[in-house]
Amino acid sequence: MGDALDEPWWEAREGTRESSPDLSEDEFLNEDTGQSIPVQPSATLQSVSSKKKRKQPTETHLTAEKEKSKDKNETQVKPKRRRKKKITDILAKSSPKPGVPADLQKMLNEHFGAKCSVIELEELKLPDACFLPANDLTHSFSSYLKEICPKWVKLRKNHTEKKSVVMLIICSSALRCLELIKSIAAFKGEGRVMKMFAKHIKIQEQIRILEKGTIHVGVGTPGRIKALVEQDGLSLTGLKYLVLDWNWRDQKLRRLVDIPEIRNETIELLEIGLIKLCKEGSVKLGLF
Repeated sequence: MGDALDEPWWEAREGTRESSPDLSEDEFLNEDTGQSIPVQPSATLQSVSSKKKRKQPTETHLTAEKEKSKDKNETQVKPKRRRKKKITDILAKSSPKPGVPADLQKMLNEHFGAKCSVIELEELKLPDACFLPANDLTHSFSSYLKEICPKWVKLRKNHTEKKSVVMLIICSSALRCLELIKSIAAFKGEGRVMKMFAKHIKIQEQIRILEKGTIHVGVGTPGRIKALVEQDGLSLTGLKYLVLDWNWRDQKLRRLVDIPEIRNETIELLEIGLIKLCKEGSVKLGLF
């Protein structure tokens, strides 16, 4: 009996477990009550066990997935379309060349070529005699007008017809019209110059100005000048000179003939009567 008391409590418990074959590994016998008590695993053991059970993806697997996704994205990239060249790109690389009568004739042939017969195209052909010397890019606008119209003072004094002008100057924009009006101060002398564009000016007001007084020079855009002629606000009977602002380029390096809308309006203006007057010899045509 004394030996049993001297035995440590854990050795006694082990002995109890060995002598109780019905107890499982997770139970032990309570000596006081004689009942089996389940053994609870520690939180640390549970955490380690759960970590072991959780399967972690390997680095090799992740790398393979990334490569697969990268290859898929590369195959989905659409090939870049080749950018179409604009007129600005072409003109930026080309040196300015002064316009010549052949350029104007080429523009007319390209416009009417698809819908006119050979005979009709021949009727649209402008004779060389109607063309004035073209600007060689060395003239100011005033000096060019003085060269092509040396008898301006006499023509100005003899012009008394209302609703008509002696000279028409066609530009691509209202701002360009204003620039040229300022630049011809040395040429016009006492001649009256009229703005013939649509910006901030109603066409009815322009018709009233033409009816009231004598105008010597009209500076405007082809669309508004064409509208004035069609509405009988402007007569072409007193016209002697027609000047196209051919060589000037805007901020996008476009000339009058490079802007589709302005080019078409210019051709339509020529078609409604100016080509006929040029062929008859009553109107001279200049390219500035």
